[in-house]
Amino acid sequence: MPRKRRGWQSGACYHITHRCHNREFLFRYAKYRNFYIRTLFKAVQRYHIDVLDYIVTSNHVHLLVRAHIPHLF
Repeated sequence: MPRKRRGWQSGACYHITHRCHNREFLFRYAKYRNFYIRTLFKAVQRYHIDVLDYIVTSNHVHLLVRAHIPHLF
């Protein structure tokens, strides 16, 4: 059964982790880690988040982000 959907609050900090598919080591080489980082910061420009800190390891990513969500109502 899926987990209950969590709410987002504007200005709150979130720790996000993401593991590679099948726990593979897809970020083994620096060129792939750099590609992920470039893509991440393109998304930062497009969406309303601030990346406070990040780390990209060989098979997973940790992000500490602050969300700036406009009022939905």
